[in-house]
Amino acid sequence: MIVVAYGLILPADLLQIPRFGCWNIHASLLPRWRGAAPIQRAIENGDRESGVCIMRMDEGLDTGPVLHRVRTPLDAYETGGSLHDRLAELGASALLECLKTLAATGRIKAEPQLASGVSYARKLNKSEAEVDWLEPAEVLERRIRAFNPWPVAWCMIGDERTRIWKSRVVNEPHDSEPGRVLAAGRNGIDIATGQKILRLLELQRPGKNRMSVADYLNARELPQSLAVRS
Repeated sequence: MIVVAYGLILPADLLQIPRFGCWNIHASLLPRWRGAAPIQRAIENGDRESGVCIMRMDEGLDTGPVLHRVRTPLDAYETGGSLHDRLAELGASALLECLKTLAATGRIKAEPQLASGVSYARKLNKSEAEVDWLEPAEVLERRIRAFNPWPVAWCMIGDERTRIWKSRVVNEPHDSEPGRVLAAGRNGIDIATGQKILRLLELQRPGKNRMSVADYLNARELPQSLAVRS
């Protein structure tokens, strides 16, 4: 039995039915990021690599032994969507490797997970997507990438709930209050954060398509400050 992206823990009596067990294609390097949202949590936390594990399921939450693992580096522009798509391909290939080994030899080695390095990728919640300008720019930039394409980071610009699809960190200090608009032009909108500056590059107004900052600024004026999350 093969399982991927299934949101429930299979009961013990079901796990015992298949002769070679139930296998799960899990999108992380176990035991790191067990749980529901390993792809997004890896990006959000600044991991330098991710990967796929083919795991033989047991009664725990992603605690079973690993049959095969594949690693992939994460670059500075990785999004939840780009990593999802890459891991989907890697996961399919890894599964086929395991099935070929099983077909050829009638067995496959399973390595127990390490007891150290365990972390849990809690389920994504829409309430997390609201930007808090009190946080450091690096944290916000990673979260924006992690939450692309869902649930998509957002902030209030004036009276509009505006989605943020793309941003960059400007590695400069400032002495302004978080949420202050420091600069705005074709190259981006610079916002003061708790540490350093976040440059917004691609936005989406309510009911509109995604657009560059240049197009956004052509359509409306910016307030001097953006609302700080209460």
